[in-house]
Amino acid sequence: MAGIQHGIEVIKGYVKIAPTNPGVYRMLDANGRVLYVGKAKSIKKRIVAYTHFERLPDHIKRMVAEVEKMEFIIVENEAKALLMENDLIKKLEPKYNILLKDDKTFPHLMINPNEDFPALRKSRGARRDKCKYFGPFASATAVNNVMDIIQKAFLLRSCLDSVFSNRERPCMLYQIKRCSAPCVGKISREDYHKQVDEVIAFLEGRNSELKEKWSAEMQRASEATDYETALVLRDRIRTLSSIQGGYNVEYADIASADIVAAVKHKNMVCIQVFFVRSGQNCGNIPYFPKQAADMSEAEVLEAFLSTFYAEQLPPKEIYVSQELENKEFLQAAIGAKINCYKKGNKAKLIARAHENAVAAIERKLAESASIEANLTEMQRRFDLPRIPQRIEVYDNSHNQGSYAVGAMIVATPEGFDKKSYRTFNIKYTENTNDDFAMMKEVLLRRFERMSAENRPDVILLDGGLGQLHAVHEALSGYDLHGITIIAISKGPERNAGKEFYHILGRESFDLPFASPIAFYMQNIRDEAHRFAIGTHRKKRAKSMFKSQVDEIEGIGAKRKRDLLNFFGSAEQIKAASVADLMKVEGISKKTAEKIYKYFHN
Repeated sequence: MAGIQHGIEVIKGYVKIAPTNPGVYRMLDANGRVLYVGKAKSIKKRIVAYTHFERLPDHIKRMVAEVEKMEFIIVENEAKALLMENDLIKKLEPKYNILLKDDKTFPHLMINPNEDFPALRKSRGARRDKCKYFGPFASATAVNNVMDIIQKAFLLRSCLDSVFSNRERPCMLYQIKRCSAPCVGKISREDYHKQVDEVIAFLEGRNSELKEKWSAEMQRASEATDYETALVLRDRIRTLSSIQGGYNVEYADIASADIVAAVKHKNMVCIQVFFVRSGQNCGNIPYFPKQAADMSEAEVLEAFLSTFYAEQLPPKEIYVSQELENKEFLQAAIGAKINCYKKGNKAKLIARAHENAVAAIERKLAESASIEANLTEMQRRFDLPRIPQRIEVYDNSHNQGSYAVGAMIVATPEGFDKKSYRTFNIKYTENTNDDFAMMKEVLLRRFERMSAENRPDVILLDGGLGQLHAVHEALSGYDLHGITIIAISKGPERNAGKEFYHILGRESFDLPFASPIAFYMQNIRDEAHRFAIGTHRKKRAKSMFKSQVDEIEGIGAKRKRDLLNFFGSAEQIKAASVADLMKVEGISKKTAEKIYKYFHN
């Protein structure tokens, strides 16, 4: 009680000097650690709420009891406050903020209306100012489905710019009426941009407007006896009608909305997000935020919206499962209407998102129970001092010694921790055909950077007794107390499920065939193998391009990037003529001849 009273007095002191502007505030403890990061339209009005003891939830009371200092940052508006809050939460990971473990980027559709003949592209990550973006989509499959619709109904090109610039006759897509062939002048720039405007209208959900427009144009074409144009328009109307007929009627009237439901179930919190664009369900995804157990569903939902839409393209409207205290602030910051519907079709959609959140929690609990059972069995089978909380699995990959890489994946009681995965380019091992030497290098480099926070309980090596002894020899100068090093090798028949396990000071052994623990060990070993091979292939592909282009005199990083952007691949550059190479900005005739001679000498 004394702690909470002291915290309230500290906050009251800061209320006197707090700004009334929009901004972000931080609460710190006696050691200077950030306890909480919040945003507000008026910082002063917001922090006054923390001084009303009787209204505070239990977890906020605990936080206030630790407060010794506050810091303020003034910003221009609510949107800037939202972005700054999100950046600080990611950077500082405060004790009392909810944290999203998965900060993945979603695929979008992108079009640059400023180009002469724009193509519709898939995009993920950073956005360019001149382009228009539509999305997000929960998966690449959802994006591909929409692109397929657009090809059928709107005939936009989908080829690479390098292919578009060098075509001399229409491709097969023109023949099957999936493209208007702007590459060879089958459509004017003006008419093509009309199609681009129609695509934008479609992606913004204005389908009825499009059908009316095409119907009127078809009628005029028929009256002018331009039957070919009338037939094209008729086919496009039919395509759009068939698309609309295939829509789920529940989404048919929704142009752009996200449906977000927060659920607390069996001591776990899940947020389910459904993306609806142009009357289509573009997929859904569950989130399991950290540090949310003590919060109400409305508090979790509000915090999630702040974090999620600081980085994602917002829809026109967001349907939420709970009423929000700071709804007006969030609407201004996000730039979308937020509504909690209690009746009608939209309320049913929210209820469905709620059901999916509950189902996601049940699946998560089942997976966690399975992993927990396997880790408990692992402790027993391998005589571990405790149930492992962090398992690091190592594997190497190379091609007869070339493009050698080491890889580390991390398994925890919550599953694979992909943010902790690491790759190691082999730098110091002279003979990269020597797997023992490579594994030594990888483990030494890992232990040099090890901290108390990321110290493993188990190190699993893909290899036999040789690997095990090599690693123990390499790490002899380090404290291995509490770390069990295990090597896994294929059995005499080299069959999955019949592997042998090797631990120093113990006879090699196998696990019961087809047992859950055997499957679990195979699974984490296979994940390391997959990650190592994938990294090796990326390095090899990058090196192949580098070896073909980087050694050409006069070709720097910018010109290499411009060449790759224009032609699409090293093979296309190799196949290009001097005249084609000169089409790239910054490539003179002399440079083009150098490139051509390099590939054809």
